[in-house]
Amino acid sequence: MANCSFCDGPVLKGSGMIYVKKDGTIFNFCSSKCRKNNLHLGREGRRQKWTPAAKKFIARQASKADLIKAEKKATEAKAAAGKKA
Repeated sequence: MANCSFCDGPVLKGSGMIYVKKDGTIFNFCSSKCRKNNLHLGREGRRQKWTPAAKKFIARQASKADLIKAEKKATEAKAAAGKKA
């Protein structure tokens, strides 16, 4: 079972659409909404809030931001401990 090239959702067997470009690139789409957004409107799936790909992307960005905040707190704590000593 393939994933949609736009929204990263599952494309069930016997449904969806396969689009092949002249250069041999293959796109799998689960719906006409995904096909139109990608091919005709030139949008990226991870930037559309309604797609599962966007939800994964947002969660990944949030976890990276949390990691950066934790690293900043750790370096500030080391710097403060160094000043006290």
